[in-house]
Amino acid sequence: MRYNKATRVANRKNQINGPLRSRARTLITKARRLMIDEDFESAAGVVKQAIIALDKAATKGALHRKNAARRKSRLVRQFHSGNTAD
Repeated sequence: MRYNKATRVANRKNQINGPLRSRARTLITKARRLMIDEDFESAAGVVKQAIIALDKAATKGALHRKNAARRKSRLVRQFHSGNTAD
């Protein structure tokens, strides 16, 4: 079966960008779960990893840079609000 060029390009970009987006989402979820469990020492490390993953995804074009900035901002804000509540 033959695909048109747009489909081939979309598939190729999805193979490159998919893992970058998936890693960022996984780390964000992991960090939020650790915050819910109030394990803020572990959460701090995972938040750092998530920020790095979001920056990498934005640099490579898998995410829009403002989308990555918004996600980082929300994650850090949640971390600080939960961390200082104790």
